[in-house]
Amino acid sequence: MELEEIWPLFGLEIATPRLVLRPVRDDDLPELVQAALDGVHDPERTPFSIPWTDAAPSELPGNLASFQWSLRNRVHAHNWAIAFAVHYEGRVVGSQDLSAYDFANRRTVNTGSWLTKSVHGHGLGTEMRAALLLFAFDTLGAEWAESGAASWNEASLKVSKKLGYELNGVTRVAPRPGESVDEQRVRLEKKSFVRPDWSISIRGAAPALAQLGIDG
Repeated sequence: MELEEIWPLFGLEIATPRLVLRPVRDDDLPELVQAALDGVHDPERTPFSIPWTDAAPSELPGNLASFQWSLRNRVHAHNWAIAFAVHYEGRVVGSQDLSAYDFANRRTVNTGSWLTKSVHGHGLGTEMRAALLLFAFDTLGAEWAESGAASWNEASLKVSKKLGYELNGVTRVAPRPGESVDEQRVRLEKKSFVRPDWSISIRGAAPALAQLGIDG
């Protein structure tokens, strides 16, 4: 048997004009770890509610691998969390996550992402999130998408605004001891999605949808 027959998500591929997004496989981990070690954000403050990038360089690789492996245990019909490795110019430069719970009834997905600093400022964050929104709305059948960002994270919130998200309340998070910040929640309805002027190509959708409990 091929690995994709055992775990159909490994056969899923979403391509944009510049990017290829595939659920993280073990052979992606070395480049994914290196992308994280090369730096994701300024160290003075973290954009993540869980400050995983604060780990020592000797610990971060194992932590990241362990987290990626744990996501596979969180894939069940209508309840799942998938991390897509973002491939750009032949290398892995970050991750775009897509998750849902009780998807059959809620028809809502959540997204999160990060990119290595060397590729910031090229519009890749918008492109990779738009790709998964196209996939979620048009292939999975989602009706809503939700996300969030630290209130100071103008880059992330700008991407959300550009794609049509609306503000959806504020919560308080404490990513580091003694440090608390507002997290701005955002929400996007399918009909309000500002679609890009390009389309995605998808490989391996039908088996992946079956694994997620979604009728294609």
